[in-house]
Amino acid sequence: MIKLYQKPKLLWSILLTMVLITAHQSRAQDRLDLYIKEGLESNQSIKQQNFMLEKNVYALSEAKSMFLPNIAFSTTYTKADGGRTIDIPVGDMMNGVYSTLNQLTGSNSFPQLQNQQVLINPDNFYDAKFRITQPILNAELNYNKKIKTKQIGLQKAEVLLYKRELVKEIKVAYYNYLKATNAVKIYQSYLALVREGERVNRKLLDNGKINRTALVRSQNEVSKIEASIVTAIKTQESARYYFNFLLNRPQTESILIDEITALPDQTALIGEDIGNREELSKLKIAKGINEDLTGLAKSYLVPKVGASLDLGSQAFDWKFNNKSRYYLLGVSLEWNLFGFGRNSSRIKQTLAEQQAILSQTDYVQQQLLTELKVRQASMESAVAEFRAAQSQLKTSQTYYNDISKLYKEGMAIYIEVLDAQNQWVDAQLQANIALFDTWIAFTAIERANASFNIQ
Repeated sequence: MIKLYQKPKLLWSILLTMVLITAHQSRAQDRLDLYIKEGLESNQSIKQQNFMLEKNVYALSEAKSMFLPNIAFSTTYTKADGGRTIDIPVGDMMNGVYSTLNQLTGSNSFPQLQNQQVLINPDNFYDAKFRITQPILNAELNYNKKIKTKQIGLQKAEVLLYKRELVKEIKVAYYNYLKATNAVKIYQSYLALVREGERVNRKLLDNGKINRTALVRSQNEVSKIEASIVTAIKTQESARYYFNFLLNRPQTESILIDEITALPDQTALIGEDIGNREELSKLKIAKGINEDLTGLAKSYLVPKVGASLDLGSQAFDWKFNNKSRYYLLGVSLEWNLFGFGRNSSRIKQTLAEQQAILSQTDYVQQQLLTELKVRQASMESAVAEFRAAQSQLKTSQTYYNDISKLYKEGMAIYIEVLDAQNQWVDAQLQANIALFDTWIAFTAIERANASFNIQ
């Protein structure tokens, strides 16, 4: 058994290796966090949801303004001729009296008058006024304000939901790109190995040491790996396109990456906390909105009281003086006493909707909890596959090293070397896939329990 305090160089080597791995891991995560920030700021779907949030904020501002006075200016002008009239028999009433007065005074100071016809419709008449209205008691306005306030919270939850889903997609796309990039590197490294094997076999054939079969097999292996590299590069390009699409960047823009060699935090495998899920927050807010809608339906029981004040001027021939100016102050009351069942039906609708929301909340809670458990099981399976792949990688590497030595000593044929090489490369590819599958599974858990800090 090695005692570390007796091996200071070994101890420092282990510590340095751990620090380097941690540094690489941290740098990769820092880059990923920067990409996530960029995606949250530039993604078009998030921008659309933010515009909807801005709309709801303005709707709340409008609801608040309903409690304040409203001032409106209006004016009318009428020009009339014909129509109904009011007959005023001025001549019939006054001409006899005026005649008697003229006789008594011996003069014509009192003229004879004609009977008058006055139009009912006002002619050349204007009415201009400012009307100030102020609600005093209106339960509908109170509930409308509450509903608009909760709708802002609902939209904020919707924005967070979009952001959380986008974070998951960015992370998965990033890990898929790393997976494809590493696969290209593995194939390229293997291509150099089989090309070297082809070169050695050609020399051995030229010297009569081997038959042509080994050279043909090595050449076939080179062609196969070259085709695999083309496929891997196309997969890498597709992963880059999708990642850049999520970040709203040019598809061909390069992606900065760093090595990821360690597994994610295993504590993600435990716990059943789904309280941070935005889906539950939305249902909770929807329940509150429905309660306000119930209150709004019941608001008919409370009378509406308001006041109004008119300040204006009205007169004929556009006259404006002390006689034309006026004010009119009024107080109104409106009370809906009976609606033939309309109000009670509206209340029953909101109560039924409330029960539906409660039932949906229970269902969604169970659904989200089940999703979390499934993701945790997938994570456990991915970790187990990664550990098995690491063990297989060590075994295949040892087997390849042993066969290579035997081949160099003339104790093994090239087919055995080629088989060992294929097993080693396959093990590297499987280990690469298993590593990033664990990170993708971890991202799925992070989405399922809403543990990633969006803020």
